[in-house]
Amino acid sequence: MLKGKSSFASSMVFVGVCASVVAWYAWMGVVCVTELGGWSPAISHYNLQVEGFRHGQLSLYKTPPPELGQLADPYDPVANSRYRQPYGLHDLSYYKGKLYLYFGVTPALLLFWPWTALTGQYLFHRYAVAVFCAVGFLAGAAMVRALGRRYFPEVGGAVVAAGVLALGLASGVPILQQRAEFWEVAVSCGYALIMLALGAVWLALHDAPRRDWWLAAASLALGLAVGARPFLLLGVPILLVPLAQAWRQAPPAGPRRPPWSLLVAALLPLVLCGLGLMLYNYLRFDNPFEFGQRYQLAGDRQDTARHFSLHYLWFNFRVYFLEPVQWSRRFPFVGDIVSPAVPPGHADVEDPFGVLTNIPVVWLALAVPLAWRGRAAEARTALRGFVAAVAMLFGACAAVLCLFYGNCSRYEVEFLPALVLLAVLGILGVERALAGRPRWRLAARAAWGLLLAFSVAFNLLAGLDRYAVQRSHLGNVFDMSGRIPEAIALYERALRIKPDYVEAHSNLGNALRQMGRIPEAIAECRTALRLNPNYAKAHNNLGNALLDAGRMPEALAEYETALQLTPDDARTHYNFGVALFQAGRMPEAIAHYETSLRFAPDDAETHFNLGNALLEAGRIPEAIQHYEATLQIKPDYVEARNNLGNALLSAGRIPEAIDQFAAAVRSKPDYAEAYNNLGAALYQAGRIKDAATQFEAALRIKPDYADARANLERMRKLMSAANDQQ
Repeated sequence: MLKGKSSFASSMVFVGVCASVVAWYAWMGVVCVTELGGWSPAISHYNLQVEGFRHGQLSLYKTPPPELGQLADPYDPVANSRYRQPYGLHDLSYYKGKLYLYFGVTPALLLFWPWTALTGQYLFHRYAVAVFCAVGFLAGAAMVRALGRRYFPEVGGAVVAAGVLALGLASGVPILQQRAEFWEVAVSCGYALIMLALGAVWLALHDAPRRDWWLAAASLALGLAVGARPFLLLGVPILLVPLAQAWRQAPPAGPRRPPWSLLVAALLPLVLCGLGLMLYNYLRFDNPFEFGQRYQLAGDRQDTARHFSLHYLWFNFRVYFLEPVQWSRRFPFVGDIVSPAVPPGHADVEDPFGVLTNIPVVWLALAVPLAWRGRAAEARTALRGFVAAVAMLFGACAAVLCLFYGNCSRYEVEFLPALVLLAVLGILGVERALAGRPRWRLAARAAWGLLLAFSVAFNLLAGLDRYAVQRSHLGNVFDMSGRIPEAIALYERALRIKPDYVEAHSNLGNALRQMGRIPEAIAECRTALRLNPNYAKAHNNLGNALLDAGRMPEALAEYETALQLTPDDARTHYNFGVALFQAGRMPEAIAHYETSLRFAPDDAETHFNLGNALLEAGRIPEAIQHYEATLQIKPDYVEARNNLGNALLSAGRIPEAIDQFAAAVRSKPDYAEAYNNLGAALYQAGRIKDAATQFEAALRIKPDYADARANLERMRKLMSAANDQQ
C-alpha cells in the first residue's frame, strides 16, 4: 500500500514538473518578441513558405523587389542592404529571381502547413518554437522517467523529477525562447526530432519484439531532423547502437548473420528523407547538395565565407564551454561574456556563454560510469549503448559548432540538452552508488542540488536578460519604421527588467528626441554615458539631442568624442556634418559627409545633404553628381529632385532643371516649393505665362508663400507690360 502511494506521489511530482516546464514554455511563447517587428504572422518566413507550397511552388510566396535583380551583385551585403531589411529579405536565399528559405523545410511540413490547413490561421514563429521545445523536453522527460524506473528503482521520484527539471530549465531553452524567430524555429524543430530519435533508440534497445519498428521510427525522426538542421546527419551513428546490440544478442550457435531487417529499418526512412531533400534542393538550386546557404542575402557574404575551419575550433570551444558571463549587482544580474579575440574569417559573437562555467550541473556527466557499475552484463550493455548514443549525438553536434564560423546562444541548444541528459544520468548513478550510505548520499545530494539550482537560476536570469535585450531590439525595429511611441514603450519595458542596460537608455534617448521630448532625451543619454562613458552611440545620440536643444558647442563636442571612440562610424560622421552645416562651417561639413560616404556609399540621405553643402559652397557640378546619386539610390526622393533642379538651374541647364521640377510636382502634387522653382525655371526659359501658372499653383497650396506671391506679381507685371506694347 505504501509503495503504491509512493509510486502515485512520484508520478504526480513528475507530471507536475513536466506541466510546469511546458507552461513556462507556453508563457514565453505568448509574451516574447513577435515576428521581426510585431506584424502579422502571414508575412513570416515559414508561413510564406507554406503559401508557396499551397500555390504549387517551392519558392516563398513573396516577390523580391525588381531592383534587387538589377544589382551587379545581389549578394553584396552593402548593395543589397537597402532591400534586405525594409523588404524582410534578411537571411532568405535568392536564386534566379525567386526567394527561398534556407532554414529547414521540416517545420513547414510538420507544423506550419498542417496548422494552417486545420485552422485556417497562420502560426506565429514563437508559438512554433514553444511547441517544438515542449515536444523535445517531453521526449527527454519520458526517457529520464524510463531510466529511473528500469535502472534506478532505488532512487526516489523527487530525484527523477529534479533530473526532469534540469532537462527543461537548464538546457538553454529558456534563453532560446527570448527571440523565437525563424532561426530558432529550425533549431527547436531539430531539437524536438533528435530527442524523439533518441527516445526511439531507447525503445529499440529495450523492446526486442518491436525493435524493427522503433528503429525505423528513430531513422524517420533523424531524417526529418536533417530536414530542419542538415548537420544533424552526423547523428546517424545513434542508429547503429540497436544494431550492435542485436548482433551481440544473436544466438551463439551457428554463424552470425547481419540483422538485415534492422538494417533496412535503420536506413530506409533516413535514405528516403535524404533523397527527398536532395530532390527538393535540386528543384530549387539545380544542385542536390545545395540548401541555399551560398545564395543567402545576409549581413556578410555567404558564397565566399569559410564556414568551417580548424582555425575556429579553440575559439568556439572557449566561447561555448569555458567563458563565464559577467555578473552584475543589479537585476537580472547576468551579463555577456568577455569574448576572446575573434579569429580571421569568423563572424560576430552573438550572446553565447560557456556551459561548463555557467551551467555547472553538466559536470555531473562525468559521473555517468557509476550508472552501470556493478550491473549484470545485459543491463550494462543496454545502458552503455544508450549512453553511447547520447554521447555521440552531443559530440557530433558540439564538434560541428566548434568548427563553424559563427556562434550564438541558440546554437547551444543543438548540443546542451544531450549534455544535460548525460548529467542527469550521472546524478542517477551517484544516487545509486551511495544508496547504502545515507550521509554521503545526503552530502552528494546537497552538492548536485546546488549545481542544479545555480544552473536553472542562470538559465532563467539569462532568459530575462535576453527578454530585455529583445524588447530593446524590437524597439529599434519600431523606431526605424517610424512607430516611435511603441518604440519608447518597448525601451521602457526593457529598462524595467534591466535598469543598467546602456544601449536601451541610449536608444530611448534617441526616440524621445524624435518625439520632441528633448530634456528627457538628454537625461537618458547622460544615464547611458554614466554607465558606460565609452559608448560612442550614446555620445552621438546626446549630440543629436543637444543640437535640437540649440546647444551647438556641446553637440559638436559630443560628436567629436563619439568619433574618437569609433572613427569609422558613418552615422556619426553624417550627424557631425549636419551640425557643422547648421553652424555654417561648410568645408568641415563637406569633409564629414564625404567620410560618411566612404563607410556607407549607398546612403541616400548623406548624398543628399552633401549635395546641399556643395551647392551652398558654390561647387555646382559636384552637387549635381550627389543629387543624381541620391536619386539612383532612392528614385522617389522628391526633395533631392527639387534640389537637383536648383543646381541645374544654377549651372544654366534650364531645360533639365524644368524636367526635374516637373517630375517633383508630379510625384508630390502638394509640393509648393517645387511649383515655385518650376515657375522660376520657366521664367528663365522665357515662358512667362507658364511660369505664372506654376506660381499660382504654389499659392493655392501655400497661400502665405511670400516668394511665390512676389514672383507671381512680377509675372503679372511682365504680362501686363507685354500686352500694353501690343
